[in-house]
Amino acid sequence: VQLQASGGGLVQAGGSLRLSCTASGRTLGSYTMGWFRQAPLKEREFVAAINGFGGMHYADSVKGRFPISRDGSTMYLRMNSLKLEDTAVYYCAARTSRLPALTHSEYDYWGQGTQVTVSS
Repeated sequence: VQLQASGGGLVQAGGSLRLSCTASGRTLGSYTMGWFRQAPLKEREFVAAINGFGGMHYADSVKGRFPISRDGSTMYLRMNSLKLEDTAVYYCAARTSRLPALTHSEYDYWGQGTQVTVSS
């Protein structure tokens, strides 16, 4: 399975971006997919996930601002009301299970990351 993340960029605080993650090589329509991010000198952290039953999970820091969605093997993260602290490299991930997963060790496949930079 190959995951391709896209949609990152430079945006002013308060603005919006939409990240996309497209899977190829295997159908992931019923598996859990998620987003993580890693800021400089920080550990990779969970952002949001959508499980194989359609349930959605969010980190408290993004709840209400970053809705997650999917269309078959493509996953989206709509990033609204962006803050300076949202600056990070965003990674998409997938696991061969329909169960929820909020830690990076539970995921089997990773995309290459896309940079999101929020400026003041």
